Amino acid sequence: MRSRTTAARAHHDPATRGFASDNYAGAHPEVLAALAVANGGHQVAYGEDEYTDHLQRVMHGHFGPTAKAFPVFNGTGANVVALQAMTDRWGAVICAETAHINVDEGGAPEKVAGLKLLSVPTPDGKLTPELVDRQAWGYEDEHRAMPQVVSITQNTELGTVYTPDEIRALCEHAHERGMKVHLDGARISNAAASLDVPMRTFTNTVGVDVLSYGATKNGAIFGEAVVVIDSDAVRAMKRLRKLSMQLSSKMRFVSVQLEALLAGDLWLRNARHSNAMAQRLADGVRAVDGVEILHPVQANAVFARLPHDVSVRLQKRFRFYFWDEAAGDVRWMCAFDTTEDDVDAFVQALKEEMAR
Repeated sequence: MRSRTTAARAHHDPATRGFASDNYAGAHPEVLAALAVANGGHQVAYGEDEYTDHLQRVMHGHFGPTAKAFPVFNGTGANVVALQAMTDRWGAVICAETAHINVDEGGAPEKVAGLKLLSVPTPDGKLTPELVDRQAWGYEDEHRAMPQVVSITQNTELGTVYTPDEIRALCEHAHERGMKVHLDGARISNAAASLDVPMRTFTNTVGVDVLSYGATKNGAIFGEAVVVIDSDAVRAMKRLRKLSMQLSSKMRFVSVQLEALLAGDLWLRNARHSNAMAQRLADGVRAVDGVEILHPVQANAVFARLPHDVSVRLQKRFRFYFWDEAAGDVRWMCAFDTTEDDVDAFVQALKEEMAR
């Protein structure tokens, strides 16, 4: 068969970098290579393939022998499927006010999963047993949605990281009240790298029942997974995944990306690098008069406050988002492919715009 050249061509400058989101980064070359390995021949569809089967054993190494992975298309899908499987129709989920499920998923947990979110304001994005108790009541009141799950994010939407002891305390508190614990791990790799511990140290070891494992922000093209640690915490996972339009026919291409990240140390290398770039960025920003860093920089995010007009001008040079535009708060994200030169150029541009 005569080979043909592809009609695809580049529509962007691959040297362009920004600080808007780790989702902006491409795929890690090792992930792309894994996709090519999985591409040959035929494999059974809908998750009955060899790659999805092998992924289960890989997940056991990170989250214990009871862990079962259900690959899905994206993070919202992982959260919706997980929470739907953990709640009754009358159930509610307690979460931080800043939680992704509460403010960034278009109402999908409530509209698609049909559950009620009970949010709690937090100073740093982290729940505590005391904060959980603000919403953990009314179990016998038919006029109120029943709290059945506590959902936390590791690391949080504000870039802060729960310690294993903090998660253990939350799990014990929730379980004592008959609730289950879900962990949104969109950036779980960054949290593990920050804490310098295996992911099991703050998941199955401390009592987390179900987690959403995030791969896209750490070098995958697409694909996440619901990881069920306690099978008694969920029901009908397979049916709910299909019902929620998260069942991939060619699942091997999701599973092999997860395997590429998790079978070795790629997940950790990528996370350590993006965290280190955020620390470099924070160090550079601290030297700029008039810029305030708002939260501890513990993962790959830097939250800062600076004059609004400076941010607007800086956005024309490097893409990033306002977090709270009225207050002048911005978020700068680093990715696995962010370079030291990228960070240094951004800090220099910030200094120039602040001096205007």
